[in-house]
This record gives sequence, C-alpha cells and structure tokens, in this order.
Amino acid sequence: MRLERGRRASLALTLNFLAFAFALSAVTTSYWCEGTRKVPKPFCTGPPVKVKQWFCIRFNSSNINDSRLVQYIFETGEEKFLMRKFHTGIFFSCEQAADMNGFDCRDFSEIAPEHERGVLWLCIVAESLYLTLLFAGGALMAMEQCPCFSIMNKLKLSAFAALCTALSGLCGMVAHMMFTTIFQLAVAMGPEDWRPKTWDYSWSYALAWGSFGTCMGSAVTALNRYTKTIMEFKYKRRNIEKSLMIKQKMMELDLPDQVWDMYLTSDPADPEAPPPDPPANGLKPSTGTTYEVELEDGAETQGEAYC
Repeated sequence: MRLERGRRASLALTLNFLAFAFALSAVTTSYWCEGTRKVPKPFCTGPPVKVKQWFCIRFNSSNINDSRLVQYIFETGEEKFLMRKFHTGIFFSCEQAADMNGFDCRDFSEIAPEHERGVLWLCIVAESLYLTLLFAGGALMAMEQCPCFSIMNKLKLSAFAALCTALSGLCGMVAHMMFTTIFQLAVAMGPEDWRPKTWDYSWSYALAWGSFGTCMGSAVTALNRYTKTIMEFKYKRRNIEKSLMIKQKMMELDLPDQVWDMYLTSDPADPEAPPPDPPANGLKPSTGTTYEVELEDGAETQGEAYC
C-alpha cells in the first residue's frame, strides 16, 4: 500500500496513541487473570432468616452458645463448598466477599512467593519503562507534525520516535512475560487461602498484548517512512551527481550544448527510454532530417529527427 509521507506519519501517530491507551488501561485494571476458588462455606452469623442462605452454613438451632444442645449441619458433600470468583492484575488481586456481594482486594505482592518477588518488581519497572518510552515516541511523532521544523529536523524526529517506540515494545513484551511467570509461580507456590481451582487469562491481558502489537506497528510505520525518505534523497543525489559527471565530461570533450540539453530533457525515472529530439540551431529540425555531431577524435554520431 503506497501512502504519502504525511499519511504514514498520521498512521504511526494513531497506532502509538492506541498502544498507549491500551497499555494504560491494562496496567490500571486487575483483570489480567481470573478464575474460581473452592472454599468451605463459613458459618452464618446474625439473626435467623426465613430464606435459606446458600453461601453459609447455619445450625439447626439458633442458640449456638448452649453446649447442651446438639447442633446439626445438613449440608453434605459439595454443598459445604463455594466457588468464589477472583481476578488478578499486576498490583491487586480481588476475590468475592464472604456474602458473595462485592470483592475484597489485597496487594498481589503479598500473594507472590517471597523468593520470587524480585520478578514482580522487574515486571512493574518494565511496564513503567514501556509506558514512558511509548509516550516519548508519541510526543516526538506529534512534534514532527509541526510545520515549523525543516525536512531534516523532521527526519531526525522520525528516527528518534521509531527508536523509542521499538524499545518500548521490547520492554512491554518482557513485562508481559514476567507477569505470566510470576502468576504461574503464585498458583503453584502461593498461599493456601488464595490458590485457584481454575483460572485463565482475561481481557486486560489481551489489551496488554494488543498494545504491544499496535506499538510495534507504529514503530515499523515510522521507520518505514524514515527509510523511504532517506532512499529518495539518495536517489536524487545520485542522479544529480551522475548529471554533473556527464556534463563535466562533455565540457572536457567540448561538445555542443544541444547534446547536453538533450540529456537534461530525458526522463531519469526511465533511463532506457529513447531521448527526445535534439534541437538544431535552436530550432527543431524537420521530419526525416539527419543531424551529425562531430567529436574531437573525428568520430561522428548520427540521428534522425522527427517533428
């Protein structure tokens, strides 16, 4: 897909903005992983109610302080357990409350194994670098859109923006992989009152990897724009140098100016195309006339001109 330089710059800036929004949403939420925990039902508290409370166990007698009474529990088997939902992020892990209304949250650093908490802090540092470098790349891309900069300054800004965005993508990839590692270690070696029965990745985790994908797309677009502009400059410079070399050789051979004018009017994009009709004495020769150019060594070049 051929895009103009301005459209490529806008596309890179848009992808960078999307990557930053996705990353910020992922880091500030706690839905990287979610699942369920199997826990025993707690004993019901408070006055007795007419409707059976399914999330707790109540004795068959309301006087639980009387030790002379025999208390019976009717729940058996799986009825004695609850499946509480939980969700976990980089900073917090939240679990359903005892009454199954709302969530109780605690720091994820308390859940991670003590000897592996360094990996969690490295994950947090990598995520911070990811957001910082991504924001810096987007700011450079926005500055590049300003018309007050020259073409060379815009090229420098584009190169630095592509570098910052690519480095941020690498930091983000490392951070996501570190979180996956520390969460799996917490599932295997974490506290008994937290270990899940079932779990899977959630939408915040998908947002994090979506941010990484759009970030790398922004970096590739910015780098492609920079590379294409540099190649265009080199191509034009090579054509100019070639033209100057040929003109210098013609001046050394003392050729007439008509031959040089014929070279200048040729299409540099298609070097194999035939040259246009050369002028003769400042006027275009008539159809079918033959012109000759004499060189110093006595060689002659002939051609036929057409109207």
